[in-house]
Amino acid sequence: MFIDIACSQKKKYNQNAYGDYFLSGRFPDMNRIVAVLSDGLGSGIKANILACMTSTMLKKFMEEDADIEQSCEIIMNSLPVCKVRGISYSTFSAIDCYDDGTAKIVEEGNPDFIWIRDNEVLTPNCTVIESKTFKNRKMKVYKIKLEKNDRIIFCSDGATQVAMGTKEFPLGLERSGLIKLILNKLETQPCISSEELSNYLVRQIEFIAPKRQLKDDTSIVSLYCRDPREALIFTGPPYHQEKDKFYAETFINFKGKKAISGGTTANIISRELSIPVQSDSSLSVGGLPGIYKMDGVDLVTEGILTLTKTLEYLEGNNINKNNAAYKLMRFMLDSDCIHFLVGAQVNQAHYDPNLPVEIEIRKNIVKKITKVLEEKYLKKVTLQFI
Repeated sequence: MFIDIACSQKKKYNQNAYGDYFLSGRFPDMNRIVAVLSDGLGSGIKANILACMTSTMLKKFMEEDADIEQSCEIIMNSLPVCKVRGISYSTFSAIDCYDDGTAKIVEEGNPDFIWIRDNEVLTPNCTVIESKTFKNRKMKVYKIKLEKNDRIIFCSDGATQVAMGTKEFPLGLERSGLIKLILNKLETQPCISSEELSNYLVRQIEFIAPKRQLKDDTSIVSLYCRDPREALIFTGPPYHQEKDKFYAETFINFKGKKAISGGTTANIISRELSIPVQSDSSLSVGGLPGIYKMDGVDLVTEGILTLTKTLEYLEGNNINKNNAAYKLMRFMLDSDCIHFLVGAQVNQAHYDPNLPVEIEIRKNIVKKITKVLEEKYLKKVTLQFI
C-alpha cells in the first residue's frame, strides 16, 4: 500500500508569509512516512517562525525514531503561552504512518482530523494527555489502522473558521462543512490524488471567504492510502550492446506507465521490438527538442537536454508548461514509485564543447532527479544502471 500525502496552503489576505507550516518525510527503508502541520499564533512572520519551530522540532524527534507521543508531549509542555491572548504560541497535528496502515496521530489545538472510509466518516477513540505545565492544554493521541482507499484530512483552523460571522456561516464553515466538501468531491472523483484534493479544498475555502479574502492562514493536508502508481523511465543505451533486446523487452513488459528519455534509447527499443518512432515537433519550445510517439510507451523525449531542464523544473525554477521537460516532470509527479533504467554507455555528444556547461553526464542528472523526487515530492525511486 502506498501512502500519498500532499499539503495545500493559502496565506492570510495581505500577508507576505505563511502563518502555518508543513513538513513531511518519507523513509523508504522503513516503509514509513511522518508529517507535521503547525499553526503559529496570529499571522505573518511571527506566526511563520513559531509554526516552523514547532514543526521542525517535532519532525526531528520523529525522524530519530523517538516515540511520537512522548515527543509531542515534550513540545506541548515547552511551548509558551501568549501573555496577551492567553493561548499557545502554536498548535500542531502530527502523523507517523507505515505502509501496512499502522498509524499514530497526535493533535494539540488544531481541528480534529477527518478519517474517511467508504464515504463514511470514522470516529476513532483517543487518549487525552493533559499538560503538566499549562492548564487547559491537552493533547489527543490516536492509534489507528488504515486500510486501502482510506483518507485522512488535517487542517488548520483557517479552514474551519472561514467566513465566520457571515449570514451563511455564522460559526464559520466548521468541521462538518469541510466534511461535506470532501464527501461531495469524492463522490464525483473517488480516486482523486491527495495533491488534487488538497488544492481543491483550499480553492473552495477561498471561494467561501467574503470577497475571497482569507482572514487567517489556511492549510489542508490530505493523505490517501492506495495501490502505488508504478512508472519506468528508460534513458541511455546499455553498456553491453548484446543485451539491448533483453532490456527492450524488460521495458516494454513493465506493468505500469513507461517513458523513454533519449533518442538513441528510443531507437534501440524501436529496432529490437520493431516499433516505429514518430516525431512530434509541436512541443519543440525554448531550445528543447519535441516529443516522439511510440506504441506501448506513454512518453518519449530527447535525453540529456530534457532531463536537465526537467531537474530545473522539479526544483521549481522557470517552469514552461509547453515543452517536453514539463511533460516528463508531470509524468514523474503523477507516479508514486519511479524506476529508472539507466544505460551506462557514454555518448560522446555529451562532451561537445558547444553544449551548455551546466549539462552533466546522464548518471549524475538522474541521481539529482532522484534526490529531489525523494526529498521534495516523497516519491519512492529506484535506480538500475545497465
